[in-house]
Amino acid sequence: MIILSIDSGIERTGYAFFDRDKKHENGLRYINSGLVQTSKALKKETRLEEIYKNFEALIKKMKPELMVMEQLFFFKNVKTAISVAQAQGILLLLASQQKLPVHFLTPLQIKQIITGYGQSDKKSVQKMLRMTLHLTEELQQDDVADAIACGAAFCYLNRLI
Repeated sequence: MIILSIDSGIERTGYAFFDRDKKHENGLRYINSGLVQTSKALKKETRLEEIYKNFEALIKKMKPELMVMEQLFFFKNVKTAISVAQAQGILLLLASQQKLPVHFLTPLQIKQIITGYGQSDKKSVQKMLRMTLHLTEELQQDDVADAIACGAAFCYLNRLI
């Protein structure tokens, strides 16, 4: 089963693909990840369209069977929260059009599953991802690392299904 995990944002949206299969170590195989970026110089509607088109192409290419996203959580900056929610809305629309079920995990759940401690910092989460997924390179972008963590956490949480 191919899973697409996403860390939503208007400027940067991280994504990762996993194959959840009991034959693989830990019940999952990390396939790849990346980042969809939009320019601040563009109008918001154009940025959202770019996110939509990029993810539409990724879904057609990789053919995931479900999508998992980080649940929107408390934001100090309301403007940022609204933009993230709008980007997530575009991705939810795309998931609905592609008949992809969507699952959500909170940041606390993701950290708890990946590191065993719900208040872990990003460096701890990334270190654990490198160890458990046998990643050879440093995770340069937090958005990509968050998408990988979200997908891995979902797979670990649901590995017995």
